[in-house]
Amino acid sequence: MHDDLIARAQAWLAEDPDPETRDELAKLIDAADIEELAARFSGTLQFGTAGLRGELGAGPMRMNRTVVIRAAAGLAAYLKKQGHTDGLVVIGYDARHKSEDFARDTAAVMTGAGLRAAVLPRPLPTPVLAYAIRHLGAVAGVEVTASHNPPRDNGYKVYLGDGSQIVPPADIDIAEEIAAVPSLTVVPRPTEGWETLDDSVLDAYLARTDAVLAPDSPRTARTVYTAMHGVGKDVLLAAFARAGFPTPALVAEQADPDPDFPTVAFPNPEEPGAMDLAFAKARETDPDLVIANDPDADRCAAAVKDGEDWRMLRGDEVGALLAAHLVNRGAQGTFAESIVSSSLLGRIAEKANLPYEETLTGFKWIARVDGLRYGYEEALGYCVDPEGVRDKDGITAALLLTELASTLKAENRTLLDLLDDLALEHGLHATDQLSVRVQDLSVIANAMRRLRERPPTELAGLAITRAEDLTRGTETLPPTDGLRYTLEGARVIVRPSGTEPKLKCYLEVVVPVATHADLPAARAKATDLLETIKRDLSAAAGI
Repeated sequence: MHDDLIARAQAWLAEDPDPETRDELAKLIDAADIEELAARFSGTLQFGTAGLRGELGAGPMRMNRTVVIRAAAGLAAYLKKQGHTDGLVVIGYDARHKSEDFARDTAAVMTGAGLRAAVLPRPLPTPVLAYAIRHLGAVAGVEVTASHNPPRDNGYKVYLGDGSQIVPPADIDIAEEIAAVPSLTVVPRPTEGWETLDDSVLDAYLARTDAVLAPDSPRTARTVYTAMHGVGKDVLLAAFARAGFPTPALVAEQADPDPDFPTVAFPNPEEPGAMDLAFAKARETDPDLVIANDPDADRCAAAVKDGEDWRMLRGDEVGALLAAHLVNRGAQGTFAESIVSSSLLGRIAEKANLPYEETLTGFKWIARVDGLRYGYEEALGYCVDPEGVRDKDGITAALLLTELASTLKAENRTLLDLLDDLALEHGLHATDQLSVRVQDLSVIANAMRRLRERPPTELAGLAITRAEDLTRGTETLPPTDGLRYTLEGARVIVRPSGTEPKLKCYLEVVVPVATHADLPAARAKATDLLETIKRDLSAAAGI
């Protein structure tokens, strides 16, 4: 057994083109570190609808140049079988460790396979890549990013020519082609022959950002902005300057790309502590709004002054605010969200006589909704310009939110006032999440099994009126690993994360509100209900 493991590691080492990971693996082999070798050679990183994502390091269970070259070769073979024998593949990358290497390797593999490859000029936001695919008429796009994962991770996200991320069965077909690559020696990798794009694609993307704003809207809101050590700053500042907004006050410590993300435990605005420096800057400069992007700038977070201090708005709150703003501006088309997002969007769309759709989790599904005008997901993802970017876009979302804050400011109102209006009109929709990060993935599987075998009949004293196992699919949704409980005045969805080792439980309660004076009591009731549902659900799932 050990001999076989060492032999597999040595065979991998013989092929590895990267001196860093070769050195790392050679040391593990010399030390006969069986436990570490077993962890790296226990299988292969699985290519799925999120592409690849994992920890950097040597071996098939890590993100490295060998894994990326194989993935690129599989993608190239898939594209050629689809009839795209000389199609263009456009490649973008963030500022994480190895991102530029992975982008260059992908360009080399595509070129060697007879396809045309074009690489964005430098680390840029993911939405610029999503835009570039359709702008350049590419047959596919690749973005090298791990989004808001920890610093040690990287990832590989694949889009097809429609500009949206892959969905089944494309992921399975590509995975089969990757598995069929016998060795790196059969993958031609020329050292030149692809194009490095200039700034004209970025300029075209920035010109599109103007389209999300109303031509004569006020542009007065003052902002604090953090790029969270990622690639958003320059593009966001350029978009804000074009729009005529005041220049955002930057959180200097997090403004420039840094793959080590030194000031945050997790570079995700939703994680505790990630926004502390932005709030400190806000206390110093007293803006109308705090805006954050995640490291690849496809997500947008916002914070507002609430009483004497600052608080993050939930993704669902921003989702409802942007929807209300678009309705107010007379937007036409379908409003869409994933099943884990707040049901408030459906009520806003219904009141405005607009079509509304629910999809599975992820923008790969939201972006495919027919006639999409606006789509959002509670995890801080917003698509406000589907004609330009068929994916979440943290730059255009930031522009639209700042326009809304400016419009309200002109009326001597705030985003919180508009949230109050929505609660009075549609009921107070309060959401929360119970998220459990695990070291051992069996914890997630056991929790899901336990809930299926012994489903709860009530949570927080509210009867469960309907329990659905989403693996069977529904009338409107394809099958997915998840459970949905409908309660009297509440909803709970439980699912394993698609990109991180987490079990996620999404909670929503709806409390009717008669008058403005009833809002504080309704909020207190909602908070209490959410906490009790969390506690009861934890017990039921054994987590």
